[in-house]
Amino acid sequence: MMILSDYSAQIGCLLLLATFIAFMTERRPPVVIAIVAAALMVALGFLPPKDMLGTFANSAPITIAAMFILSGALLRTGTLETVSGWVIRRTTRSPRSAIAEIGAGTVLASAFMNNTPVVIVMIPIVRKLAQVMKIAATKLMIPLSYLTILGGTMTLIGTSTNLLVDGVAQEAGQAPFGIFEITAVGAVALLSGLGILLVLGPYLLPSRGRRVEEDQDERDLYLSHLVLNPDSRNVGRSLADSNIGSRPGVKVLAVRRGSELHRKGLDEIVLAPEDQLIVSATPEEINSLAEAPDFRTGLVGVGGGVATARPDRPADLRVMEAVISGSHPVVGQRLAEIPLLSRFRVRVLGLSRPRHVAGPTLADVRVRAGDRLLIAAGTDAAQALEGNMQLAHVGASTARSFRRDKAPIAIATLAAVVVGAALFGLPIEALAVCGVAVVLLTHCIEPSDAWASLDGNTLVLIFAMLAFGKGLENAGSIELIVAGMEPYLTGSSPLLLILVTYAVTSLLTELITNNAIAVIMTPIAIALAEAAGIDARALIVAVMFGASASFATPIGYQTNTLVYGAANYRFADFLKIGIPMNLGVGLATSLAIWAFFA
Repeated sequence: MMILSDYSAQIGCLLLLATFIAFMTERRPPVVIAIVAAALMVALGFLPPKDMLGTFANSAPITIAAMFILSGALLRTGTLETVSGWVIRRTTRSPRSAIAEIGAGTVLASAFMNNTPVVIVMIPIVRKLAQVMKIAATKLMIPLSYLTILGGTMTLIGTSTNLLVDGVAQEAGQAPFGIFEITAVGAVALLSGLGILLVLGPYLLPSRGRRVEEDQDERDLYLSHLVLNPDSRNVGRSLADSNIGSRPGVKVLAVRRGSELHRKGLDEIVLAPEDQLIVSATPEEINSLAEAPDFRTGLVGVGGGVATARPDRPADLRVMEAVISGSHPVVGQRLAEIPLLSRFRVRVLGLSRPRHVAGPTLADVRVRAGDRLLIAAGTDAAQALEGNMQLAHVGASTARSFRRDKAPIAIATLAAVVVGAALFGLPIEALAVCGVAVVLLTHCIEPSDAWASLDGNTLVLIFAMLAFGKGLENAGSIELIVAGMEPYLTGSSPLLLILVTYAVTSLLTELITNNAIAVIMTPIAIALAEAAGIDARALIVAVMFGASASFATPIGYQTNTLVYGAANYRFADFLKIGIPMNLGVGLATSLAIWAFFA
């Protein structure tokens, strides 16, 4: 035990090195490595239980979790889906101006919400833009990720890394950052990044064809039909002016009126009671339409009371998915004739067929093996479906209907959090938690969906790395590292210290998860600033930006990983454009930090 006490700082540094190596080799998930590292600190006595529990009092993870839920509320209310639909329509009409609008919208959204859902929503939009402009999607996907990264640096809440660095700095006795305190530096980083993309992007970004599986939309599309109720607000309106025509995840394929089927000039058709709209739609939109009072959605047999799109529908209703097996006797039959509709209290809301939308109408589709059915069923029918051996992958649908009537509440709540923190200096963590209470109380998002929107891996990683960082501090490792660097940096200008801090943080971020680096580098930066006799705030900001400036690899930042998998990229594609981005943005950002904070 005496040996451990005498060499605790060196042992801590060895643990830090081993943790870095484990992160880089990626033999185990980062969250596992972080937990093991924290556990070793406890086992070696560098992290007493009291200090370990104290990491849960850090405000950063609480704020991050609350922002995850607020972002989830925007998704649940269809806010992002509505915006994406508007952008797609603009893309079709004016693709070149749409590029600027998409870029500006991506930056703005990333500045105030979690980057991951922004990229997920934007990927199909960017693909559509590339298709309209007749260019390879690989020319646009990497810039999409870079813009979300740069947009996230514009505000304190734009990325979890900024919040985490702020939380660690506050634990070390630093004053909290304002929500827009780093915006000026973020603007410089954004402009420098945009300049590099505009000048070098045409030469360094690859122009590679799409993979076969990318020819189809990212989301499953279901064929369905909607029968217009007599008391619908859409009666007497043209299809273009109806609330069905403005839904981004719905495409009207035809309108049936009596025995006539209209496929052309649909936007001009004035809707009448009992008109049948044949549509292709995402499962989320079909769920939303099934709950709307304007339509009767899908096919129904004797169980006509189920999912009738009325407020008084059965409370035990479940929306399920089931795949038709190759041995099912209904293969080859019209969907309207299958016994499922007459035997059970169900409504078939839609049918999805791999690689294309079936047709011509939902009732007339000839069932094939592998077809996926979206079914609304009562409890008894759901149990019967789950026990049907000729149906595969039967289970509850993960798709959730959009609550568009709650969208203004979700938007106003997020705006109130931002304004309260920016203009009135209220604690961001308290405002974010109050915002979560509002969106839950007003049913913008249900508790189960709220907890599902939390990124558990990220939160556990953050808590584990906070514990590990506290262990390094207790062991004296941070002090030892700073003492080793001090002779080389003594007398150095603040600009040089900013450049070194930024460069080290950025380099490590390319190899290791950014949140882990943020926790480790923040106390080192503060100690370096104190040793050099300068304001620590400049080096803390350098850590914030360096931990987000991951452009050269697809693994350093989650948005890079998303586009890496969504397009036909190679690892080297990120190096070609990413290294100039790292150098150019890094130099411009460091100069901006020196100008505004040093």
